[in-house]
Amino acid sequence: MKTQVTAKESGLRVDALISKELPELSRSFVQKLIAQGDVTINGHPAKKSDRPQAGDSLELNIPEAQPLEVLPQDIPLSVVYEDDDVIVVDKPRGMVVHPAPGHSDGTLVNALMAHCGSSLSGINGVLRPGIVHRIDKDTSGLIIAAKNDAAHRSLAAQLKDHTLARTYEAIVRGNLREDSGTIDAPIGRHPVDRKRRCVTAKNSKRAVTHWHVLARYPGYTHVQCDLETGRTHQIRVHMAYIGHPILGDTLYGSHKPELGLTGQCLHARCLRFIHPSTGEAIELECPLPEYFTDVLRKLQHLG
Repeated sequence: MKTQVTAKESGLRVDALISKELPELSRSFVQKLIAQGDVTINGHPAKKSDRPQAGDSLELNIPEAQPLEVLPQDIPLSVVYEDDDVIVVDKPRGMVVHPAPGHSDGTLVNALMAHCGSSLSGINGVLRPGIVHRIDKDTSGLIIAAKNDAAHRSLAAQLKDHTLARTYEAIVRGNLREDSGTIDAPIGRHPVDRKRRCVTAKNSKRAVTHWHVLARYPGYTHVQCDLETGRTHQIRVHMAYIGHPILGDTLYGSHKPELGLTGQCLHARCLRFIHPSTGEAIELECPLPEYFTDVLRKLQHLG
């Protein structure tokens, strides 16, 4: 991009000016380009604090997106929705979302890299799927990823203002006295166990979960949970906080597996978002997986 600064743009900080001209680029990516020397003002390398004046020549060089240092792997995916901007998959329980120590491959990102291939145009200069929300390894269900910067920014903004909405189903231990309720309790890191989160006023963020009962069984309750916020382990922490941990959750509930489960009985059933390009409201659902329906059958026999 090469342009001449107009009187209306005069005095704007250079990163803000570029973001205004090229809204598909994130501000952080523009700042990265400035730091790399890929932005010049009148032929001289720009600094983030520079404020070009009317008539100045502004030039931006956008390097080609670089491949992510994660190997694409041909792992089967259950694709619920896909177009040029986004992809939504029904993640199976047991699959890790992002590569991490101990999980360097076999992740959702590895699978998406192979599945999407050339349709990825880069997130902040890297060819990768832009995942804006995560679900735990042992949680199943819908997760959305962006294929380009503009879609990624749109979905991230929707996550922040709650227009990207997620509905979960879970089986919890015990019988909830009410038919519905709201848990409004801040969540932060556990003071001792770094793997856990907890309800705490210290170094925490507001967390809100709305729940209502779908069915009751002896000693257990089938519930729907709607997230107003999206904190790490939010539903698991909140349900344990009110004394009804999720069935099979050995981190926040019973330390022993129950009813043959090897992970928590928690499924991301529904996802609603505004399409980044068309502005269309999209609502997607996926059925309860076999592990979940097996538990429901066992609970029905308990009654």
